[in-house]
Amino acid sequence: MPPTGSPGTPSPATDAVPPPVTPARTPSGSGPRSVWPASATPVGRDDVAVGGVPLTELADRFGTPAYVLDEDEVRRRCRAYLRAFPDTEVYYAAKAFLCRAMVHWVQEEGLGLDVCSAGELELAVTTGFPPARMVLHGNAKSPADLRAALRLGVGRIVIDSTSEIARLAASVPAGSRQKVLIRVVPGIAAGGHAKIRTGTDDQKFGLSIADGSAQHAIARVLSRPRLELTGLHCHLGSQITTVKPYLSAVRRLIGLLARVREHHGVTLPELDLGGGHGVAYRPGEPALDLASLGTRIRAELAGGCAAAGLPVPRLAVEPGRAIAGPAGVVLYRVLAVKRTGDHTFVAVDGGMSDNPRPALYGVRYAPRLVGRASAAAPEAVTVVGRHCEAGDVLAADAQLPGDLRPGDLLAVPVAGAYHLSMASGYNLVGRPPVIAVTEGRARLLVRRESLADIQERDIGL
Repeated sequence: MPPTGSPGTPSPATDAVPPPVTPARTPSGSGPRSVWPASATPVGRDDVAVGGVPLTELADRFGTPAYVLDEDEVRRRCRAYLRAFPDTEVYYAAKAFLCRAMVHWVQEEGLGLDVCSAGELELAVTTGFPPARMVLHGNAKSPADLRAALRLGVGRIVIDSTSEIARLAASVPAGSRQKVLIRVVPGIAAGGHAKIRTGTDDQKFGLSIADGSAQHAIARVLSRPRLELTGLHCHLGSQITTVKPYLSAVRRLIGLLARVREHHGVTLPELDLGGGHGVAYRPGEPALDLASLGTRIRAELAGGCAAAGLPVPRLAVEPGRAIAGPAGVVLYRVLAVKRTGDHTFVAVDGGMSDNPRPALYGVRYAPRLVGRASAAAPEAVTVVGRHCEAGDVLAADAQLPGDLRPGDLLAVPVAGAYHLSMASGYNLVGRPPVIAVTEGRARLLVRRESLADIQERDIGL
């Protein structure tokens, strides 16, 4: 194991050796509070290897910006979920990051798949993923989404509004039934930012328990012979770092399960608690303890169902960020360093088109200089993107060497989730490639979007 240290914190001015990389915080929540993949190791005085491949080598070979994805870290985190949640359906949330290789890894590790559109669904199915092990989400599923789900045989469709019930029931072929879950809003505020909290009544997802919408939807689904209500679903939000909100949700959903049995004589066999499991983006930040989450949720569910006289439903969870996020690193080249008053701005060759999350809800990252040993003392700088927006900030108050200059290479960990999946074509800057690393080998998973790709979509005057 390499010596410990915080990525992004330069060595003292008297020591030209860059800071070592600490191993990643384990998926169970124990171990060092770092943010790098477990495979991250120092290379010489100035480089870092991930998956056995130096980051400088990847930048030279594939260019920048570029996403690097540690295959072994993805697989390790999949396995950690299966250990923490035995006898549970673990669905990988594809919205965090999806490509054909990711579909393949998830399938090989024994996880199901949570998709949100016909596009995600079709990519997974054409890669060979069994649709029966998929769940389709969405607060406003299009007719194309529903047609694709029914045509391909998706295992579960999560109903998010009452208007969807009749539309879906009318589309199910005669003589068959589609299994569905109802997304319930339990009235619990949880999540790292107001824009990613989805368990309260003031947002667009789900059907409220408090105003009776969930109960009304349950009755309507039970009256549709082509729909088979198999259970309840809820998703509280994202970047949740404590177990308590999930336990509160379990209690409220057990109460609703009991009322369904009382009013309709139906015992629903499934309960899907969604995802939202928080990860650390900077050293020392909290992350959800996965082992504790699994143990305490299952205990709460067993105890609550026993008290209500209900059989324990089959549990499902939907991690996305917690699997893909810490497995990714993004590489940027410094284009300019500008000192304005008390502020130092470090501009790189990417930005909000490849990572809109800081602009959307203020997430903070810990970039690190790689490829050059620096003896300069650390300074607080703002790492900004190349786009024509004042809000194009990738890392505020980042501690980086005071002698940063154009051409330097920066590596930003925890870049595997909600980067490429949320990337845009702003300023017609092509989206970066995705490179998988494992056992000292690198291979291209998703190629860089070229100017030719962009121009081909524009069919002219």
